[in-house]
Amino acid sequence: MKKLRVTIEGKAYEVLVEILDPGTTPVPTPMPAAAPAASVTSAAVSSAPFAAAPKAAPATAASGTVVSPLAGKIVSIDVKVGQTVDEGAQVATIEAMKMNTYIYAPKGGRVDAVMVNAGDAVEEGTALLRLA
Repeated sequence: MKKLRVTIEGKAYEVLVEILDPGTTPVPTPMPAAAPAASVTSAAVSSAPFAAAPKAAPATAASGTVVSPLAGKIVSIDVKVGQTVDEGAQVATIEAMKMNTYIYAPKGGRVDAVMVNAGDAVEEGTALLRLA
């Protein structure tokens, strides 16, 4: 094990690193000429950011379908079919990683259909209910 200090965005972290193959010596990677003269760790982190995969826009306001913003378990559906809701009204609650997330109506309208029940496990983007 080797103890190292890593600096990310100005904050230092001490980490333990396990050397898996002690017989080989790591080969240093040359840094690009444009890299600042900072520590190798922070230069490597800032010069290679992770690119998030583009997500499709949820089908909410235009179609009236309210979708789950994340994967989790439905705690409650707070509306009934035929009920009229205002824009921004709470329509459901979902639990993910022991935290509740409230889901709100993207537009006002009448609840046309409810596609899930309390206790159902859903994935991100799953249609929960439809507003007419």
